Amino acid sequence: MAEIDEAIQEQVEHAAKNKLNSMIAVMVAVTATFMALCNVKDGNIVQAMSQAQANALNSWSYFEAKSTKQAIAENTLSVLKLQSPVVNTDVIKNYEATIARYEKEKEAIKAEAQGFQKQYDNINLFDDQFDMTDALLTISIAMLGVASLTQKKWLFYFASAVSCTGIFLGLAAFMKISLHSDFVSKILG
Repeated sequence: MAEIDEAIQEQVEHAAKNKLNSMIAVMVAVTATFMALCNVKDGNIVQAMSQAQANALNSWSYFEAKSTKQAIAENTLSVLKLQSPVVNTDVIKNYEATIARYEKEKEAIKAEAQGFQKQYDNINLFDDQFDMTDALLTISIAMLGVASLTQKKWLFYFASAVSCTGIFLGLAAFMKISLHSDFVSKILG
């Protein structure tokens, strides 16, 4: 009779392990699939960040070029004013107008560059959020693997909670809801 009880107990334990492994397999599949989607979106975000950064750098370079032209015009105007009896006043007025135009153009270029920088910062917020999502989902998958090997239910539940947190953070990033944490970003950065 003891042998029958032992065989039944062994089968019950085996069935429980298989059920846990089945739950782990489903959780790994869901986590890995969502992680893949987040990686695709994060790649697109990184491309948009690169474009915004390139646009900002181009605008600032253009701003600097205008500043240089303005400085040259201002120096030329100073020289012309020293020679004012010899120089036509129309030439002086032309340089003054050019300097004023450069100043006005610089303001527009500066606003454009700052706009690109703001765009970059806004996009970067969600890049950080997807990075945190990726980290949580990777940790979760590793813990789920250990849970499968050790057959510890508490580890499965903990890993599932980490996965759900990562999925929640990723969904928020997909919906452009900022759950950005500067503290976590500094750790990961």
